[in-house]
Amino acid sequence: MSKNETALAAPSDIATALGLLSRLPVPPADMERTAAAAWAYPVAGLILGALAALAGAIAHAFGLPSPLTALIALVFLILATGAMHEDGLADTADGFWGGWTRDRRLEIMKDSHIGTYGVVALILSLAARWAALSLLYDLGGGTAAAALITSATLSRAAMPLLMARLPHARAGGLSHSVGPVPERAAWLALAIAALAAILLAGWSGLPAIFWALAAALAMGFLARSMIGGQTGDILGATQQVAEIAILFSLVA
Repeated sequence: MSKNETALAAPSDIATALGLLSRLPVPPADMERTAAAAWAYPVAGLILGALAALAGAIAHAFGLPSPLTALIALVFLILATGAMHEDGLADTADGFWGGWTRDRRLEIMKDSHIGTYGVVALILSLAARWAALSLLYDLGGGTAAAALITSATLSRAAMPLLMARLPHARAGGLSHSVGPVPERAAWLALAIAALAAILLAGWSGLPAIFWALAAALAMGFLARSMIGGQTGDILGATQQVAEIAILFSLVA
């Protein structure tokens, strides 16, 4: 194992994380550090959230009402990620509630077609995030921007935790190709996200951190009981559930 692989962090990790989690044009990923770069997932989330917040700020500056501003920010965030987390949520919902056995659930999750449970999960996720952002934009553009960046950052710190603590549910797929994430990388990701949340949201960041961890633990427990571990779809679903929990916390 090279020194580059064992280092806790490397400058190229942020580009690697963005390459995995977004459609932004970035340099090619450092394949030696695909797993170790998981610490940078919240940094990628911060960048994505900031870009979405910028889109919302422009819409807000043009005088668009809060519901439309929230919609523009949300659409920008989805386009920037290629809807990969939404896809994971839909596949997870279809698999967990459409199959009766572990193998059948994994088979359904791998199927590219979307089922009723997936459609319902996507509708509820989009509605929840849009409603929360609309209420936050009613409170002010700065408040909404801080919440948007906080949720994008914290929710992506939940993924490395599951990658470090849960085994792979299948011998293949995106999560398996990334490899085992070192626990220290997962804890560094959480520390970065927690610091960002407190700096951006003040004391409101503390309950947001709690609910992000609660969402990650709940999804981890569900994934272990349903399919015996995690997959790329589970990670995407975790990000979505955590993002909703964080936004609801900040609204409250």
